[in-house]
Amino acid sequence: MASILRQIVAGPRQKHPEAGLDLCYVTDNIIATSGPSSTFPQRAYRNPTDALVKFLDYKHGTHWAIWEFRAEGTGYPDSEVYGRIRHYPWPDHHPPPFALIPNIMASMRDWLKGPDTEVGRVVVVHCKAGKGRSGTAACSYLISEEGWTVEDALFRFTTRRMRSGFGAGVSIPSQLRWIRYVERWTQQRKLYVERQVEVVEVHVSGLRDGVKVAVAGYIDQGRTIKNFHNFHRHERIIVEATDPTSAVPPLSNSESSLPISDSKSQSSNLQHPDTPKGFQTGINAVVFRPSHPIILPTNDINIDLERRNKAAYGWTMVTSVAHVWFNTFFEGQGPENNGNAASDGVFEIAWDAMDGIKGSARKGTKALDRMAIVWRAVDGTNARPELPQIVTEPREGEPVPDTKAADWKSAQAASTATGKDLGLRTVSSASAGVSKASSLRSLGWSPQSKDEDQSVGVKTHGPDGEDLVAHAVGTSSGGEGQPAVTASKPDLGMPKVASPEPTADAGEGGKFVGANLGSTAGIMNSKSDDLSDKKGGDDLETSKPHPPGQLVIEVER
Repeated sequence: MASILRQIVAGPRQKHPEAGLDLCYVTDNIIATSGPSSTFPQRAYRNPTDALVKFLDYKHGTHWAIWEFRAEGTGYPDSEVYGRIRHYPWPDHHPPPFALIPNIMASMRDWLKGPDTEVGRVVVVHCKAGKGRSGTAACSYLISEEGWTVEDALFRFTTRRMRSGFGAGVSIPSQLRWIRYVERWTQQRKLYVERQVEVVEVHVSGLRDGVKVAVAGYIDQGRTIKNFHNFHRHERIIVEATDPTSAVPPLSNSESSLPISDSKSQSSNLQHPDTPKGFQTGINAVVFRPSHPIILPTNDINIDLERRNKAAYGWTMVTSVAHVWFNTFFEGQGPENNGNAASDGVFEIAWDAMDGIKGSARKGTKALDRMAIVWRAVDGTNARPELPQIVTEPREGEPVPDTKAADWKSAQAASTATGKDLGLRTVSSASAGVSKASSLRSLGWSPQSKDEDQSVGVKTHGPDGEDLVAHAVGTSSGGEGQPAVTASKPDLGMPKVASPEPTADAGEGGKFVGANLGSTAGIMNSKSDDLSDKKGGDDLETSKPHPPGQLVIEVER
């Protein structure tokens, strides 16, 4: 049973044919494996720590050591792997703080190539699945220490780690961006300068309703992601369009901000005078400008998005989740300028290029079209005394520090955490201003047509599970020109009752519009003579009328 569970959890990843464990040899001296565990129930569906150690002892004797990257905890004590372990943890589905890269690379190099190195040593890298974080570290080593190209390193990791046809080994856009950073770092003398950075503005094109925009960064040597700021309504500036059919041009690196003279904090005329009636112009651009400086402790910046729609009974529906990481030292061309990165700049990204939910490409409904983050480095007078800090890769023979390990027992609790995902969430009064930070309705603006992207991929149902079907024409409670909505239940093989034709007494449109009736349509006009054995006729004639808005009845015209 345990073997079957491990096969299911391993899924698209290659299993070692000899050991039967979820691991692979990326090269002859780099092994990638999913995180082993010494506790139940994890060891029933992941690599048991003792089984992994037994295999490594048999194949490599004492010539192996582990590099682990799990901020959620390893799942086993260091003593179970003889203390031959280096800790560089960071959160799952994210790239590492770049300041960790030089020490990770140097420690792996010294183990494999140091002056006192025995022949046949191997490095064992693992995170949780042995894919994203492990692949980022393994590919970075091949690029920085073995001279591989980015394409060759990624291809090798994918072909060795993944089963054919099951996608890339490293697939998260921000992790791929970091591997490109490593290539540039390697080509320019492996020099990195850590700085404090301020997020000045966030410019968004095509922002949908109900999107929360947050700024986050790393603390605690990368073990923790801290949310530094959530944008609120009073920090929003709406930029009006002069031509409703024109799109906002992308910001270039020379543009640090949109012209303030062309911006308004409140908008009174969102509809262009020449716009045809019923045409939704939307908003060309929204600028989020914080009311106080947002200072991040490192070059690593995360912008996090979450879109919520209203639901009933104290709940909201999360319909979009996405985020992106970038590093201002590399975006400011630091490696190419001998470590002198630009003091400010703009990072741009489109919606489709952002990171999805839990490392996948899935993000839900579209929350925006494009985003640009305006940033600037904090100067020496306002920065922490130790910054800017020049970070170099330790030379051979120099001590290479690692970081503090997370509590190994916490991996059991972290394994049950759901993280950010789509679905229902409880409403919080504290987040009211946050969730409405992008709400155009809070300005008194009401669109004349629905956002076409708002319900893409969303299938609606009635209270009994029936599909909601929109007629091509008609009038509904949704407003003029909107399709009427009726209910159609799936065919369950039950006898159907035909709905009569509309009558002239039904009022305008020939319909009473309300909630879904489904297969009960037409019963209101039935007579007791139509019932089997005329039973129930008295009950029908004396039945209480339904309150308004409960039925959708098509009656004869």
